[in-house]
Amino acid sequence: MTLDARARDADLVAALARGERAAAFDQLVQRYTPRLYRLSWLLLRDSARAEDAVQDSLLRAWRALDGYDATRGALSTWLYTITRHHCLAQLGRPALDTLSLDEPDGEALAATLAQPAAGPTDARATLQALIDTLPETPRACLQLFYWEDRSVAEVAAQLGLPDNTVKTHLHRARARLRQALADQGLDDPALWL
Repeated sequence: MTLDARARDADLVAALARGERAAAFDQLVQRYTPRLYRLSWLLLRDSARAEDAVQDSLLRAWRALDGYDATRGALSTWLYTITRHHCLAQLGRPALDTLSLDEPDGEALAATLAQPAAGPTDARATLQALIDTLPETPRACLQLFYWEDRSVAEVAAQLGLPDNTVKTHLHRARARLRQALADQGLDDPALWL
């Protein structure tokens, strides 16, 4: 069960309210650096750029910490938003790309997913390779929802998408992965237990 984002950071918000800015920020850095790195890597797909983005985002958060308003949203959502905006600015584009199977590129993606994976023979490595072939937004939704154990609402807030759009991306990504695994003979549940 996912813990509510506001409850998860209640101690940090309380420390900020008491004027313990430096101590609260230190705890925030310890708690969120790995998560911010994963978000940055999902968006930038480069470890060095992701590390730089985390540092820049934390610096921006430190500078804006006095302006954080707990009534407007969870501390983690505020921090993820800063990081997301910074990463998108690094990419030089205003929004994440989306791809539909109805578009010509969508059919090419489906054909690519249906082909056997070129390298990995391990089922989990094959799954990761298939996930890596997904378009950016569905891949980010899957990884945040399953690997980060985020709720649909939290994923939506982090990626700046409506909840129903996140649900659609998750549904379509799971269907693509399920089909690609079946095409490779890896749909036997015993392989994953």
